[in-house]
This record gives sequence, C-alpha cells and structure tokens, in this order.
Amino acid sequence: MPANPADTTRFAAIADAVRSNRRISEDDALFLMRYPDLTALGKLADLVRRRFHGDEVTYIVDRNINYTNVCVTLCKFCAFYRRPGDPEGYDHPLETVYDKIRETRELGGVQILLQGGHHPEYGIERYERLFGGIKDNAPIHIHGLSPSEILHCSHVSKLPLDTVLARMRDAGLDSIPGGGGEILVDRVRKIISPLKTMSDEWLGVMEEAHRQHLRTTATMMFGHVETLEERVEHMRRIREVQDRTAGFTAFISWTFQAPNTEMEDVDMVGGYDYLRTAAVSRIYIDNIENFQASFVTQGIDVAGVSLHFGMNDMGSVMIEENVVSSANCECLANIGELEKHIRGAGFTPRRRNMFYDRVDETGRVIERHHDPRWAMRNPGGDVRPKYVEEQLAEAR
Repeated sequence: MPANPADTTRFAAIADAVRSNRRISEDDALFLMRYPDLTALGKLADLVRRRFHGDEVTYIVDRNINYTNVCVTLCKFCAFYRRPGDPEGYDHPLETVYDKIRETRELGGVQILLQGGHHPEYGIERYERLFGGIKDNAPIHIHGLSPSEILHCSHVSKLPLDTVLARMRDAGLDSIPGGGGEILVDRVRKIISPLKTMSDEWLGVMEEAHRQHLRTTATMMFGHVETLEERVEHMRRIREVQDRTAGFTAFISWTFQAPNTEMEDVDMVGGYDYLRTAAVSRIYIDNIENFQASFVTQGIDVAGVSLHFGMNDMGSVMIEENVVSSANCECLANIGELEKHIRGAGFTPRRRNMFYDRVDETGRVIERHHDPRWAMRNPGGDVRPKYVEEQLAEAR
C-alpha cells in the first residue's frame, strides 16, 4: 500500500535528517516502524550502513558453548532450559569445555560464546574455576555470560555486582554478550520472563561492565507480546547507554521462535517485519557501528537481503548452537556459504574478532579497529587481550 502524501512528506524530512547525519527522535523511529514503503526504508538504512562500512561485511568464526542447561528462571519463551533435577539437565565437566575449545581453535575459531542457565549452584568461585581453567588449558577469547547470569551469580554469592564483574574479568572473562535483553520494557518482561532481570538491572550490568573496560554487545528479541512502541523504547534505552559509555560493539536483533516453548500459540513474525525492524534500528541507534544479521532465525537468504537494510555483519559461523535450535530453528552455515552470500549481495567479506579487528584465516589479527567513541570516553581503557596485541605487533 503506497504512503499517503502527509506520510511521504514526513519520511522525506526524516530522510533529510539522516542524510545530514542528524539524530532522529523516538517519534520518528515509531513513524518509520509503520511506514509502508519498505524499499525506501531499506535504502535509508543502507545509506547509514555505508557511511560506517563502505562495501565490507564482517563475520566471526566461533562456537556457542552452553556450559549448563539447568535453570531456575523458567522463561516462557525458552525451549532450552531444564529445571534442576530434570534427567535431561546437564552441567559440562571442565574437560568437555576444554575439548570443545580445542576443536574450535583447530577449525579457525577465535572465540567462544559461553552461556548457560541460571544454575542454583553457580557462584563466583565456580565461574573463576571455569574461566581460569580455560585460560590455563585451552586459551581463547571468552565472550561470556549475560547480564542475567552475572546478576544470578551475584545473588548466589551474596556479593555486589561490581565485585563479581571485577573477579570475573580477573579470572579471564574478555567481553559480555547481550543475551537476555529480549525487550527492555518491564511490562513485557513480567509476561515472558518474570523471574529474570528487569530492564534497569540488565542495563545496569552493561554500564558497570563498560566502567570496568569490558566491551559488550546489545540485543533485542522481538515478535512476541511487545508493541511497536515497546520495540522503539528498547532501542532508545540502548542508545542512551551508548551515549554515556560507548561500550556496545554491536546491536543484534532477531525474531522470537515459538516451537517447544510455553508461548507456542504466539504467531511468529516473518521476514518483512524483521527487515523493517532491523532497518529502523540501524537508522535510530546512530551511535553503534555494527549491526548483525540474524541468519539463524531468518535463514541465510533473508540475512543476505538484510545487508541492504543496514546490517553489516553476518554474525558467527556457529560451530555449535543449542539454544535457538531447541525451538526447531536450525540454520547453521560454514565459512564458504557465508562468504558466498556476502559476495552475492555485492559486498566484500572480512573475518573479525569481538572488537571488529580484522583477522586472517588462522585467526591472527592483521588490522586493528579503532573505535573513536570508546577511546574518547575510556582513555587508556581500550584493553584487548595480550594475544591480540602480540599478533598486531607481529603483523607490523
């Protein structure tokens, strides 16, 4: 359905602001969420993407290691967790984790995404053994936990958040993924995950991590019980934290997958809604450089299209994935497939690490990414693991 003249005029005004690199408002973002011309919206998001990235599209080779599926949070949207005592529950021994990491390194992986359930026995000492054991026995970049897991650890250990984060960092935690973001609106969270962190708590963990020079990503899982206004509110809260800290390296959105969850009766949204929301996030969240496509939930073809709707990163060549696949959604890809779809969409593929440094086929850093916002807000705090600095020195 074509836009009416008034909407066309307003879209033109927003597009002019974006082309002039001026920030748009929350009301503008909500208008774009309802604007009927998806092609025009995509072109505007692509303009922003190219301003940051030209014709490059990145990806990372890593592995999702879910160290336990035992969880007491009981989120209604999750098909992965098992209650304590469930015969299908597991808690990986350290050697199993080490073996998975060694295999990951052999396949060219540069990091692990380490996440699990809210296990009632996982306090800070357990995580210190886990992180320290990895660094001693199978060293790799640990992109680990989520704000809700970290807060759960704080509660189990009866320690303040800043102490828990400092001890995790000292034990070997290198960066934090944005898991558990869902929608950062408490009305929504009280419906889909009432026992997990609320919005201010999730954001508070991220801000404290940034204060301690730990970089993180931000996420949004949409297409369930939230409204369009609540999607935009989620984006606003992420943008506001980024204004204060510049600590998010990427924004990653994906659609809710209903099978095998307590929310199977929810009608899932499709590619049209995904592309619209992805494009608006790129346009509105103007202070995060990298936006990741979701080929896991949307499929590799729609993910390729999303590269023309503002996305500049194809995420991970997932050597292993357990959470989304528990909801009957399994779309893994190898390096060749990802690069083929990136080139097919008209872009140049580049491998990266968590910091968006460029790496070669062996995982060696060959080009360091400089983030001016983070450097300005964190003088002396742009700390990368020692092995990254050594690789850069060698490359020079």
